[in-house]
Amino acid sequence: MAGPYFDPEYENLSIRINPPRVSVDYTSCRDCTLVKVDSMNKPGILLEVVQILTDLDLLITKAYISSDGGWFMDVFHVTDQNGKKITDSKTIDYIEKALGPKGQAADWIKSRPGKRVGLHSVGNHTAVELIGKDRPGLLSEIFAVLADLHFNIAAAEVWTHNTRIACVLYVNDDTTYLAVDDPSRLSLMEEQLKNILGGTQDDEHVAHTSFSMGFTHVDRRLHQMMFADRDYESADTLNIVEYPPPLKPKIFVEHCEEKGYSVVTLKCKDRPKLMFDIVCTLTDMQYVVFHATISSDGPYASQEYYIRHMDGCTLDMEMEKERVIKCLEAAIQRRISEGLSLELCAKDRVGLLSEVTRILREHGLTVMRAGVSTVGEKAKNVFYVRDSSGNPVDVKTIEALRKEIGLTMMLNVKKAPASSREPAEAKGWAKTSFFFGGLLEKFMP
Repeated sequence: MAGPYFDPEYENLSIRINPPRVSVDYTSCRDCTLVKVDSMNKPGILLEVVQILTDLDLLITKAYISSDGGWFMDVFHVTDQNGKKITDSKTIDYIEKALGPKGQAADWIKSRPGKRVGLHSVGNHTAVELIGKDRPGLLSEIFAVLADLHFNIAAAEVWTHNTRIACVLYVNDDTTYLAVDDPSRLSLMEEQLKNILGGTQDDEHVAHTSFSMGFTHVDRRLHQMMFADRDYESADTLNIVEYPPPLKPKIFVEHCEEKGYSVVTLKCKDRPKLMFDIVCTLTDMQYVVFHATISSDGPYASQEYYIRHMDGCTLDMEMEKERVIKCLEAAIQRRISEGLSLELCAKDRVGLLSEVTRILREHGLTVMRAGVSTVGEKAKNVFYVRDSSGNPVDVKTIEALRKEIGLTMMLNVKKAPASSREPAEAKGWAKTSFFFGGLLEKFMP
């Protein structure tokens, strides 16, 4: 039997009749700005809104979500990266345009040069996605191969979790700085990268390399890659970094019989982009958020989501609940940045990343997470590192790095912030949000 027919123009007509209403209020609260969004409800709208606020480098300290029925009503308490309320008229206008009727959230994400595969601000490039088993020195080897094959890395983002590594790299020819579409060059690159990533026949997780010229949000794509790779399953317990109790999320899934929802409750250490990571994972697991409450209490965050599966079912089986808990734990821990942060700034040149990561490897350091960007002729890179055993880096190693790297580039060494409420260090060029720079400073007139 055929399903019901839905006219594709109906949603557009409904939006024209009931356009989204967005208000940005910085007078009602002393320490934050309120962003209120009233709109027609549609699949994925919560993720779209949270994604836009996150890409604007805003911190969501509290949120109240209600999207039961045909209407979507949300209130977000936001600050900048330093915990200050948003009062700048250009930023407010930008938020209203991005979320309002003139720039529907989904259309804004597609048309604006945000964090996505195909980032216009990087220039002509090919996006390369890599996933495989992590090991000491792997990132250095990846960058060295690309340099040897005459590929320039314009930008990159790297995550590691549970002995797995996922990368999205933006490369172009190191002479023309144009995207490479020669099938033979791409095939050679893929072959050599697969050899480095390895993966045996007995390994359940297969190393994977792919190319893309399309548009995908980078953070969401990394979540999708690691989720598809099942990084939430602890296969290699000997090499997994154990998170201390304060960093281990507490997650519970219960049933709300009165309203027919499953309730996901979590408490963990607060940090930027936490809400995005949770909503992104629930969305990719095909769950719909009907109501939610998010709050920060000092260094900790408490979040509660009332959800159902897209087919209307709740999580009744223990196996389903355990899977949701494991996947959310993984989503939270992929972006945890405990340890040492190395922020480097230098004149961009071919082979720079290969050189830097080689030096890190020679000093016995493992890269847990990395962000690479190029702005004009300057390369801005951030590496979160630990020693090869997963322990904090000792003082002697830091001083040795300063002597070797500091001769040719600016190096800022600091401990990763304990929570999103701690302001970033004022000195130096680095920003708390380092991947590709802030959208505001690049694209606002």
